Amino acid sequence: MKEVIAVVRMDMMNNTKKGLTESGIDSFFAHEAQGRGWGFVNRKLIEGVEEGYEEAAALLGEKGKLYPKRMITVVVEDDKVDDVVETIMACNRTSKPGDGKIFILPVADGIRIRTGETGKKSIE
Repeated sequence: MKEVIAVVRMDMMNNTKKGLTESGIDSFFAHEAQGRGWGFVNRKLIEGVEEGYEEAAALLGEKGKLYPKRMITVVVEDDKVDDVVETIMACNRTSKPGDGKIFILPVADGIRIRTGETGKKSIE
């Protein structure tokens, strides 16, 4: 099993939910999140802030703020990972900075609390 974690724009969430459902992925989690990528931040200013320079903090201004995002978590069998990734990419690609990121992690096991089922049965 694999866990696919995607961080996407807030305004793309409905499109993503629809795409996942149409792809046969009905079970997933969505969390409110905040974050930013390196493209939005001047690294030299960040270094100045970390060193305690007030001028750098003042110059950082709005570029240092966190942006609202959605974090989607999907646990699927290994053979469905590519479909999930392709769907999320298709639903969220605007070709502009801020489209998001996708991470794929191994999952050792899953347990359905209600029945005690484990492994593949826990996510079916």
